[in-house]
Amino acid sequence: MTDDLPNGPARTLLHDRHVHCRGYLRDDGLIDIEGSIVDVKPVPSQTLYKTVEAGEPFHLMRMLLTVDMDFVIQDVKAFTEAAPTPICGNIASAYEALRGLKIGPGFKKQVSQRVGGVHGCTHLTELLGPMATTLYQTTFELMRKLENEKAARDPDYQSTRNNWVIGTCHAYHPDSEVTRKLLALGAETNRKE
Repeated sequence: MTDDLPNGPARTLLHDRHVHCRGYLRDDGLIDIEGSIVDVKPVPSQTLYKTVEAGEPFHLMRMLLTVDMDFVIQDVKAFTEAAPTPICGNIASAYEALRGLKIGPGFKKQVSQRVGGVHGCTHLTELLGPMATTLYQTTFELMRKLENEKAARDPDYQSTRNNWVIGTCHAYHPDSEVTRKLLALGAETNRKE
């Protein structure tokens, strides 16, 4: 199987990884973030324990995080449905150590301390990064609605809803035009609310 780029050399596919995340609002007000990681090879692959046929999952891991609106993990469920060894799935329950952890600054470091290296699964731990960013995308409009409700109840309320993004990437550098515009918009919104 080849996958050629325009004006580039011919290529042969050796590995295909899919990371898929979804966010849900639950009836009880909590947020569920589902994540999965699937690795597939186009040719049979021999592990120490089995042969994984072409097109079958080499890795298939899933995780469910239940998070409150303060981004604190309330529950974690991890599943290993396909792996190269029969003991890979034995570590799934270790991810319960993430309960009580807040998703935000320092999250990756705390995850590494709790389920990094031999205390976790490389693939499940990697999945937590895309799941965390999915949480932010999932809750963006919900958080805006909550902020507007707070402002309606309290005329002195000062919204900081957009400030969390400052310093997270090039576009939101503290000195960028985008950040200046964001801060000006927040100040204008606070005056109107």
